[in-house]
Order: sequence, then C-alpha cells, then structure tokens
Amino acid sequence: MNEQLELYDVTIIGGGPAGMYTAFYSGMRDLKTKLIEAKDELGGRMLIYPEKMIWDVGGVTPILCRNLIDQLIQQAQTFDPTIVLGQQITAQERQEDGTYILTSSTGERHWTRTVILAIGYGILQTAKLEIEGADRYEVTNLHYTVQELEPFRGKRVLISGGGDSAVDWANELSGVAESVTIVHRREQFGGHEKNVVRMKASSVRIKVPHAVTQLHSKAGTTIDQVTITCSETGETECIDVDAVIVNHGLKSDFGPLREWGLDMGEWCANVSGRLETNLPAVFAAGDFVDYDSKVRLIAGTFTDAVLALNSAKLYMDPSAPKAAYVSSHNDRFKEKNKALGVVDSH
Repeated sequence: MNEQLELYDVTIIGGGPAGMYTAFYSGMRDLKTKLIEAKDELGGRMLIYPEKMIWDVGGVTPILCRNLIDQLIQQAQTFDPTIVLGQQITAQERQEDGTYILTSSTGERHWTRTVILAIGYGILQTAKLEIEGADRYEVTNLHYTVQELEPFRGKRVLISGGGDSAVDWANELSGVAESVTIVHRREQFGGHEKNVVRMKASSVRIKVPHAVTQLHSKAGTTIDQVTITCSETGETECIDVDAVIVNHGLKSDFGPLREWGLDMGEWCANVSGRLETNLPAVFAAGDFVDYDSKVRLIAGTFTDAVLALNSAKLYMDPSAPKAAYVSSHNDRFKEKNKALGVVDSH
C-alpha cells in the first residue's frame, strides 16, 4: 500500500448498543480497536426513543434510554478505542495478507485484520405520513418521534401507529396529555403484550381498524383536526387535536453493503452460532444478525457482541483463550480499580 494506514485488530462498523459493547469487550481482550459510525453521534436505533424507559437490561434498574446511551458510551470508551463518527463504510477490499481495507463515503480508508458488523437495520429513515401536504406541519405539531414528554403536557394528542413505539408513547403520554387517541389500521397491536394490556386499561382512546386520512388546519400552519376512516365500514370521524405523532415504522437501507457478497435475507445477515458471516474475518452482532437462538433484546445484543469478538480473537490467534477473564479477575482492570479506590484482595 502506498498510503500509510494504521492497522487495527478489530474494526466495528456501527455505533449502537451492539457496536459500543463490542468496543468495550474488545478492550477486555486487549485488541487494538476502532469503531466507525455513519451518524454524527453514538446510540444507533436507541436515539429514536430517548424518553422511553428501559426495563429489561440485566442488573440495571429502570433507566431512561438517553441515560443508558450515555452509560454505554462511557463504557465503550473504557479502553480508549478509536471512534470515528460521520462515516458510512461503502466498500471493502480483502488484501493478499487477509486484512481488509474499508472505504467510507468520505473517501477515508481504514485498515483492519477483522471486521465486526453491528449496523442494526442499516441506515434508518422514518416512514412518513402519506398525505399530501403533511410535511408542512413537521415544523409545528406533526411529530415522528418523541424526544421529551413535557411539550405534550395538557394537549390533545393523536398517535397514528400500532408498533412498540406507538404503544409506549401512548402509555407515557396518558399521564401527561389532556387526552390521547391512538389510531391503528389493524385490530391487533404489534407492541409488547404487557404494554398493550396496560394501554387498553388506561384512559387512552383506541380507534381500530382506522387510519388517518385527512389533516385540517385553520391557519395553514398547525394541524387542528384529523379525519380518521374505518377500513371496514368507510365511516369517518373528525377529531380535534393539538399534536399528531406518527409511528409507521422505519425504512431500512443497507446501501452498498448488499454488494459485499454477504449471505443476507431482507433484514438480517445469516451467521453461525459463533456469529461468523460467510466472509472470512467478518463477524456480526446485534439486530443485523439472525440465527436459531437469536434474542432480540438489548441484553441479547450484548451476548452477540461477546460471541462475535471472541470469534474475531480466535480467528487472529487460535491459541488464545476462548473468552476474556471476568472483570473481577481480569488484569486489564487492575489499574482502573485502583483509580476507583478499590483494593484488589486477590
């Protein structure tokens, strides 16, 4: 190579929970680590719902998603990995010595022995409300995500959607807004069962099977009323609103990654039980992967990260231990424990 590139042991593509925990665990295994994220901040899909409460991470009491992101970022930085933001990796080229050159959309190149793909569902874009002229209200009272609950206090809120986020927002806002109406085109909701039961037992008004069909504005700047239509009878109803929240899911775009030759389905890469892809020295973790015992929780993502990193380590050094020593007995934490004022009794 004519250019002078620094060689890394592991390059992680993706800065969501899978990527961040992989960076931390890679440090536990004393590997030279780089993490590359396409966006200008870490967090991945979690950035979509910063106000949601996260209950299902082992050993962590209920925590706001944005606070969990902050803690994951802090943990990821434990062993000082190189973190690159604002670069989408568009191409890979395997070298004669088995290493990879990764090229980003900015033209910057990265050299690595192994690659771990933690890209979730790729570049995500919010599915917009398909009503002509709806975009004009995006600067006022049409929302595609909920960053904070307080702006909706005392307001009449209509939510369009039936997935996890729509149900969660309905539950969270029912104690804040004056009224909450949720409109879903199907009888059944796609959210977690417990949350759906909670919503149905609350003051949330549920309109199914209905869809938002018209937006009305007196001044032309904000939505004052919404017409919803029953998909079975065609009957319509006009509802007064102060705010409209739309959660119609996300559109995924893997971009040039589909040209890499990965064994992929529509949404995920097929991997082995050791999180190996079909490409040599390329492993994967998190929402991007699919295998028989896959657990689609943040907690499951952490396990994916460990398995993928261990496989990368063994790929580079087949004689290495199969896993890192636990932190209580891992030499990499001795100095860090001293800095915390912890005396090692072993």
